[in-house]
Amino acid sequence: MSLFPVPPEVVAGVAASLGTDPLTLADLLRVANSPGFDRWQEQVRRTGGCSHPIRLTGQTVTRDAATGDVLYSYSTETEPGGMLRVACGNRRASRCPACAWTYAGDTYHLIRAGITGDERKDVPATVRDHPRVFATLTAPSFGPVHNRPDTGRCRCGTQHTEDDPVLGTALDPERYDYAGAVLWNNFAGDLWRRFTIYLRREIAARAGLTQSALREVCKVAFGKVAEFQKRGSVHFHAVVRLDGPDGPDTPPPAWATIALLDDAIRAAAARVSVPVPASAGHPARTLRWGSQVDVQAIGALGREELTEQAVASYVAKYATKAAETTGTIDRRIGEPAELDKLPLPDHTRRLIEACWVLDDAYPDRLLWRWAHMLGFRGHFSTKSRRYSTTLGALRQVRADYRARQERRERGLSEDLDDTEGSTLVLAHWTYAGQGHTPGESWLAASIARDLRLNRDTAREALADLDDMEVWA
Repeated sequence: MSLFPVPPEVVAGVAASLGTDPLTLADLLRVANSPGFDRWQEQVRRTGGCSHPIRLTGQTVTRDAATGDVLYSYSTETEPGGMLRVACGNRRASRCPACAWTYAGDTYHLIRAGITGDERKDVPATVRDHPRVFATLTAPSFGPVHNRPDTGRCRCGTQHTEDDPVLGTALDPERYDYAGAVLWNNFAGDLWRRFTIYLRREIAARAGLTQSALREVCKVAFGKVAEFQKRGSVHFHAVVRLDGPDGPDTPPPAWATIALLDDAIRAAAARVSVPVPASAGHPARTLRWGSQVDVQAIGALGREELTEQAVASYVAKYATKAAETTGTIDRRIGEPAELDKLPLPDHTRRLIEACWVLDDAYPDRLLWRWAHMLGFRGHFSTKSRRYSTTLGALRQVRADYRARQERRERGLSEDLDDTEGSTLVLAHWTYAGQGHTPGESWLAASIARDLRLNRDTAREALADLDDMEVWA
């Protein structure tokens, strides 16, 4: 029996005009006509239009600590579906664009604070005078791939367009070292760790100091992010900064220059190696960084081409991406047979299959567990302790702001620490699931688009105001 009192072809046409299907349209109309739809919209807006919100059931009660009187109470029983929806917090844009936008914003402020300084994030503005560079470390070659060289023509004889799907894929798949590529991804975190060790050694050598003496006069700080190239190999972008002995609060020694840091980075990258033993018929390997090491000085007040804002934006952009840019999926793979059901490019599939083949030979490396990441199992963004603030601290600032806002609306003290011990909060929450129904997903995506449009409009308006002030 039809869900609509109209001909199916009409329903299909309406659904198509909305970019969806008849079943999703039916669910969308069900949600929109349900009691409490306005409150459902409010919940989704408060999550920023989250694609996969966590659903909770429970209650909270705030009492006066002295009298026991109830000052405020809340229960999800009155909410749509009897649940409260909170943002999933996933950093991946392929999973949740809304939460990824928030994560990218946090990463931008974290990286920018370490470049320009921000007293609110415990980084003095004087770090702008410290040597700072933006370094890129890449993987070596595992075989020729389709590319767009400066000559304009690939080895295959074709002038590829910028969005050609064959870019990054092997010219000769039978000779491409897929095993080496996934092992390199898998050990990339070890390569980075050793690089940071060698970097300090190289700086000490150029300063004519021992490593222990270096620690007494200079500290190395960094914030880095991983990015997948189209060929499926990960590489790292990092902001590297030289500080004084007590971190960003103290100036580095006079010998700590951008030229010295540039030279030390290149030398350290050349020295790093990670041995991989032979196993189960697979040969022993020595993994190294690729020969393409790029180091650029970060400008202050426009003195160089690479601006502070550009670096922070670039790092934040890649903080929300993973290996799906190569055509792989963003979820773990159970069995190899699942690959037949996935629309994977041949190059990407071969990389995933290499993880399966190598998994038994190197069981401690968990290659099959991370096959959807083409073997990479490291963190996409990391930083040294004194580089700047933390993502957790930035989230806490946002949470505290919302908490004070809500307490003010309820007529309660905005003292979140409750230093006087005047209130007692009792809460109980239970996980009730995650995600939306098909119709809810469509509506949530629409809400997310509206929020994004509002943000863009506000940003443009602020830019116009800045321009008006310049001309005033």
